[in-house]
Amino acid sequence: MQNWDEIRTAFHVAQMGTVSGAAERLGVHHATVIRHIDSLESRLGVKLFQRHTRGYTPTEAGDDLLRVAQTTDDQFAQLEGRIKGRGNDVTGELMVTSIASFAPLLVPALASFQRKYPDVVVRFLTGDRLFRLEYGEAHVALRAGSVPSEPDNVVQPFVRQPIALYASKAYVAEHGMPADTDDLKNHRFVGHDSEEIRAPFQVWLMKHVPFENVKFRGTDWRSLVHAILSGAGIGFLRVSEAAVHPDLVQVMPAQEDWSAPMWLVTHVDLHRTAKVQAFLKHLKEYSSNELQG
Repeated sequence: MQNWDEIRTAFHVAQMGTVSGAAERLGVHHATVIRHIDSLESRLGVKLFQRHTRGYTPTEAGDDLLRVAQTTDDQFAQLEGRIKGRGNDVTGELMVTSIASFAPLLVPALASFQRKYPDVVVRFLTGDRLFRLEYGEAHVALRAGSVPSEPDNVVQPFVRQPIALYASKAYVAEHGMPADTDDLKNHRFVGHDSEEIRAPFQVWLMKHVPFENVKFRGTDWRSLVHAILSGAGIGFLRVSEAAVHPDLVQVMPAQEDWSAPMWLVTHVDLHRTAKVQAFLKHLKEYSSNELQG
């Protein structure tokens, strides 16, 4: 690297976390700091920082720079090659986040992606909270419902997986099949512990079945799946997921208003990196093949 001033500026931004903090430490105007960062990122062809309302958070490339910036100019020359290469190679950690119920789709897709790119370390992060892409908590998020509206995110529509009502053969043998929608109120159900869950299929169910008919309740998707398989009641499952369980019987076929639109979300600073683009392409192709199959 030839311009030490820009590298030193990036190092102080990473240390301080804000442009104003780095400007004060360096004794320059904040516009100079921004100009140095923009120039360095442009020359390297990668993003060193993710911008958000609280400041700047280093990307993977930025973290590399931070670790070696206190050494010699020669070591910075070596870093330039690594950072440029990171923008073109599909290596390192890939952090993907979703709710746990998307695991049947994402886990096989991630596994096949890793077979294609064996140097990638996969981190699949699930939970009820939204992982914040602007703070580098994940590279790609899969979300369902209304269009995500966080600033600086790139949002793409994804597949809409059909959802149907299922029961185990044991449940049907004991309680019979519902004759029609009106007969559902005479059956037992497996569902979420709260009436306030706004998933489309849950809203539909509450319109046709009293909540007291939900005899097996839980907050963990895996527990609810096992409850349906164990004969505790009728419940909603994705059609692709139910297909792998031969002991299940479809009680009612999928309806359009039972499923929510799904979205692929990435942060604008990482969206065009080779790793993220490779995974988005792979996931779209994988899900398309699964639905066709």
